[in-house]
Amino acid sequence: MDYQKLADLIYPNLEHDTQYYEDMFPERDLPKGAQVLRTAPSPTGFIHLGNLYGALADERVAHQSNGVFYLRIEDTDLKRKVDGAVETIISVFDYFKIRFDEGAEVEPMGKYGPYYQRQRAEIYQTYAKKLISEGKAYPCFCTEEELNEIREKQTALNVGTGYYGEWAIWRNATYEQVEERIKNGEPFVIRMRAMGNPEIKHTVHDEIKGDVVVTENNMDAVLIKNDGIPTYHFAHAIDDHLMHTTIVLRGEEWLGTWNIHLELFNMLGFKLPKYAHTTVLMKIDETGTKRKLSKRKDPELSLDYYRQLGYHPYAIKIYLLTILNWNFEEWYLKNPDADIETFKFSLDKMGQSGTLFDLEKLNNICKTYLSKFSLEEMKDYLREFVKTYHKDDYDIYFGNEEKLDKILTLGMGLNLKKRRKDYINASQILESIALYYDEFKSQKDEYRFDNELVKNVLADFFSSYKYADDNNTWFEKVKTIGEKYGFTGDMKAYRANPEQFKGSVSDIAEIIRIAVTGQKNTPDLWTIMQILGEDTSLRRINDALKEL
Repeated sequence: MDYQKLADLIYPNLEHDTQYYEDMFPERDLPKGAQVLRTAPSPTGFIHLGNLYGALADERVAHQSNGVFYLRIEDTDLKRKVDGAVETIISVFDYFKIRFDEGAEVEPMGKYGPYYQRQRAEIYQTYAKKLISEGKAYPCFCTEEELNEIREKQTALNVGTGYYGEWAIWRNATYEQVEERIKNGEPFVIRMRAMGNPEIKHTVHDEIKGDVVVTENNMDAVLIKNDGIPTYHFAHAIDDHLMHTTIVLRGEEWLGTWNIHLELFNMLGFKLPKYAHTTVLMKIDETGTKRKLSKRKDPELSLDYYRQLGYHPYAIKIYLLTILNWNFEEWYLKNPDADIETFKFSLDKMGQSGTLFDLEKLNNICKTYLSKFSLEEMKDYLREFVKTYHKDDYDIYFGNEEKLDKILTLGMGLNLKKRRKDYINASQILESIALYYDEFKSQKDEYRFDNELVKNVLADFFSSYKYADDNNTWFEKVKTIGEKYGFTGDMKAYRANPEQFKGSVSDIAEIIRIAVTGQKNTPDLWTIMQILGEDTSLRRINDALKEL
């Protein structure tokens, strides 16, 4: 077989040879020890926690070594591509403050693009042509039906499935056979001509898992699909070589085809980058079973889950570092006010088996982080969230900042010694302060007593209420109203003999609380009314009376 003639037959019009691209993308001029890493999501419309988990590790390794971290979009699968997905990827990484030095939609873009794989089709085809000319790759015209038949025969014979050895029916085709099919316009793929022996195993070092035993590859994997676009196997080898990636950090699901990638780098004559395979994110579900996080079952896998609820991105990064490096948590406990970017991240301190994702622990970290916010920090945090997800309500919250300051200071305890420390995210905060705004107040709870009693209690409170009353005076008035209707303010006596009373003062306070807030469980009611002001408090009680 004249392999060069075959290569020219398949790719007659390529403008450049591989040396052209080697010259176009020379070695990077970087300090000694600098690492080059990338994150390379597919534009499928779903960007998940695993993407952020890996990107955070990539960024830390690259930046703490004075290296480069870049964004590549692996858009080779048109069937899975979703409109607007790239914009989502960019906005999510921006929200979580992941800093790229170059790449798709990054300014400056960088000198090693284009960073969209579909825009690099001619580059891949040029390297495929070189492999064909060297007898290391060949065209395959098998249809889906033929491949299915091969698989069925292999299954019946109880041998390994796949396109290899005697089953690789186009592996040794003649030039004339190929030429005839091409002239007929039949679609084809380009496959590698695997030379490995599956009986032979090698030990290969993984930067996370340590030494891993890998079986030699004998599968003639597809390199270029019939649309001229590469598979992941081929594209990542070409791209990581030309972009001079030094460490490929990716999920452990790629371990099964690592042997293909090792052989490809060897075939192409490329220097092999280091590989680091991260573990799968797991959770313990309600049955107590440890399982992989699922797109279908677990909304917390999606990064949009955290954005839409308004989780603080820095707090999430703190949590992710606790599961990325086993020594981070101890470091953070000793340095709670330190910038997490000063932590010395290390691939060899990453877990080697399934990483357990614990939403409750994440929430606790978020509570601790938000509990340290000053009034201005909290306002800035809420302002950005409202601008993004509740922009139509922006003027309600921030049109009267004096009122918001009062809510956050008195209602949440910001800038005070006694403050609430149970807030997880911005949505939860907005939900808790909704009762202060007529636009959002809702009647969540109903009165537990008959309408006549409720009317009498509210009417008496309405006539006796004074905004200037301090908390003690206010409470004494509530006790007096309660005693008028058989509700005691002596909680000790009530607990000892509850049957002697219609109820306690807390029941009377609940009636007033529901009238003012629509809820039976809220923070301190006197404080709420101080924040609302006299006019609003009395108007709400009057409105409640009208509805009875």
